[in-house]
Amino acid sequence: MEMAASAASSFQITIARPSVLSTKRISSFCSTKFGGETQKLSCNRLASSCHVSSIQHFWRSFTSTTQKLQKVVTKAKSEADDSKPASVLPIDLRGKRAFIAGIADDNGYGWAIAKSLAAAGAEILVGTWVPALNIFETSLRRGKFDESRVLPDGSLMEITKVYPLDAVFDSLEDVPEDIKTNKRYAGSSKWTVSEVAESVKEDFGSIDILVHSLANGPEVTKPLLETSRRGYLAAISASSYSYVSLLKHFLPIMNPGGSSISLTYIASERIIPGYGGGMSSAKAALESDTRVLAFEAGRKQKVRVNTISAGPLRSRAAKAIGFIDMMIDYSIANAPLQRELSADEVGNTAAFLASPLASAITGAVIYVDNGLNAMGVGVDSPIFKDLNIPKSTE
Repeated sequence: MEMAASAASSFQITIARPSVLSTKRISSFCSTKFGGETQKLSCNRLASSCHVSSIQHFWRSFTSTTQKLQKVVTKAKSEADDSKPASVLPIDLRGKRAFIAGIADDNGYGWAIAKSLAAAGAEILVGTWVPALNIFETSLRRGKFDESRVLPDGSLMEITKVYPLDAVFDSLEDVPEDIKTNKRYAGSSKWTVSEVAESVKEDFGSIDILVHSLANGPEVTKPLLETSRRGYLAAISASSYSYVSLLKHFLPIMNPGGSSISLTYIASERIIPGYGGGMSSAKAALESDTRVLAFEAGRKQKVRVNTISAGPLRSRAAKAIGFIDMMIDYSIANAPLQRELSADEVGNTAAFLASPLASAITGAVIYVDNGLNAMGVGVDSPIFKDLNIPKSTE
């Protein structure tokens, strides 16, 4: 019915100047306007639904009187109104399958991305850090996340399967003995990146969307000059190379035209005191890798690769840094849009990037931070007290 409404709108413009078109020209118009055999059939159905016995009769009935024109157009529009308005440009991910790595609770960006993808119709698979797996699955099963699972249509987001995952390890051979015997890993198996990718392949065959929503820096609270080599490399491994590994192992089971998305932070290119331990370097590496991976994955599998530079959020993971509230207050005071960022805004951006609407976007850093990335100075500084700097009226 959406096609019918679109066709009616296009035909209104055409018949403003009465003319008689041949059957051949009408068929050519339909094919050019909408492309392909399916759309030609849609034009034929439109003619049928308007009770027109032939193409020539169709055009004569349009041009004969204004009253007849209005009847036909009204009928086409009323049929379209039964589903969606013709002007809506939807994000439609029905029939797509997404794997989101790094969800361990219901209040981070990973969860928000999963919700937005689910709201657009995608099937959701999740990879959860092994030590957090039991708590996450138990909370999910007992309904503790039900309130935050609610989608715009009132239904609850469904997670088809949760996989144990530790993205620091590519294969079982990489896992040290102390991790293998750690009680927090007891009862779980096949949780390295290559094993999870193989499990997803065995369970579902393929995916269309891959999301990297994980980071860790054991020395994140230390200034860079006080960061150990071990801490620095651990931040790079967990926060940057983990994305390379995920895409490397999942790319063979990603359908052409698919999309891969990661999360970065402005500390990759600006100094954020307190965001240390090599984490700023890890985010810079992630953004550089995004560009290279976009080329390689695009050429190899026609998969797009982008990263979202998200503003500060009061997630459990961010609170571990210790100054997240300060960063949120700073953002509100200095960003062009003086408001607190919501996780859903990042989720919706990810849904757009994963959709056909973003089919030409790859290798990009997309800022979702109320414009804070554009600022060169903090306008809340006393230095600017005498300037007439506009402020939000809200």
